[in-house]
Amino acid sequence: MCTGLEVLPAVEAERVITAVLADLRSGDHRGVVVDSPPGAGKSTLVVRAAVELAAAGEPLIIIAQTNEQVDDLIDRLARKAPELRIGRLSAADYKPSERVRGHATVRVAAKVADLGGPGVIIGTAAKWATVSEGSWPWAIVDEAYQMRSDALLRVAGRFERALFVGDPGQLDPFSTVETGRWTGLTWDPMQSAVAVLLRHNPELPVHRLPVSWRLPASAAPVVAAAFYPFTGFRAGTSASDRALSFSDPGRGDALDQVVDIAASSGWALYELPARQTIRTDGEAAAACADLALRVLQRGAVAVSEHAPAGAPVTADRIAIGAAHRDQAAAIRAHLGTAGAGITVDTANRLQGREYDVTIVLHPLSGRRDATAFHLESGRLCVLTSRHRHACIVVARAGIGELLDAHPSTESVHLDVPVKFPDGWEANQTILAMLTGSARSASLLHQAR
Repeated sequence: MCTGLEVLPAVEAERVITAVLADLRSGDHRGVVVDSPPGAGKSTLVVRAAVELAAAGEPLIIIAQTNEQVDDLIDRLARKAPELRIGRLSAADYKPSERVRGHATVRVAAKVADLGGPGVIIGTAAKWATVSEGSWPWAIVDEAYQMRSDALLRVAGRFERALFVGDPGQLDPFSTVETGRWTGLTWDPMQSAVAVLLRHNPELPVHRLPVSWRLPASAAPVVAAAFYPFTGFRAGTSASDRALSFSDPGRGDALDQVVDIAASSGWALYELPARQTIRTDGEAAAACADLALRVLQRGAVAVSEHAPAGAPVTADRIAIGAAHRDQAAAIRAHLGTAGAGITVDTANRLQGREYDVTIVLHPLSGRRDATAFHLESGRLCVLTSRHRHACIVVARAGIGELLDAHPSTESVHLDVPVKFPDGWEANQTILAMLTGSARSASLLHQAR
């Protein structure tokens, strides 16, 4: 709603998108960067920009980071512009998904020459790196903050100008090899594509999408304060636009109380007794599974701007996130057949996805130390920003003390831009919200 002189979220978002498209059309810059908070419509912007560029008669390529992202963009683009011919550049052994097979205007091939000259060609950064011939007037790089700078260097010769769209608050590029030898260099391959681009081209325009259409009014201020302290954003909906209720009142135990608090406030903390555990903490894994099953068993119904009359929260609309694959495997085992359809995955694989309800196994739960991996702000940002209605965090008591005992001690390097917020600060902000709120205080000892 609009009160007084407040600008409606849709109007504010459209102003930014209009400015982005104007920069693209002007041709004054070789690149345009768009920063986006979670659920702000990155894919919608990519599709809209691609349709406009293709309609102007300028062939373009789209570079995504995963095959899942490629297939999603193809499906969205084919629905938005049914007349547009689209090429899906893929590996020779790629099997087209249902989303790709369902569109007659999409051709799949391992070589550009076999695609038949479509208006848009979409492929992963890894696949584009194998293309040694041809160039296009335009490229759109999706999830550009998750793309390593060396990957951008390998494909930069394929286009003249580009639009870079991504979320600066989520997971940074990662590597399984030691990368200290490049620290501080302007071309450090472990920097994101956008970071290196802007260090060498500081004059490029940077736009910021101001509204999250995914996060509810209860979550947008929290996520913005913890992970986007200098840019911020707001929710596209008000507190009255969404509601989560249950057909079954439940048993009234601690699980039900946590679920009820999450439904009414958008957040809840299910805290287990303080204890140092192995990484695959069986009790914590069981708690995550039990909470997800309880939401399903009680017949959750989600009211939103998309479903004013309410829609059932089915298994595919529930997700459980963890930091490690073995933790996800343990949670799946506890879910069993009763949890068929519930998504359980790591933050890396949940990135970009959206659900009605999420359950998060806190990365620091049960740990005796706070390593850089577990403190990374992007990991917690992904885990706590996938939901449209409610997020429940499962953790053992003592995380606050663990953070105090392991303050941020990362080395400071010359010529390395400081990243804000750091993981220590982001974790403190989220923890303070969860433990300092009245809605969670009554639950701190009930799981013991």
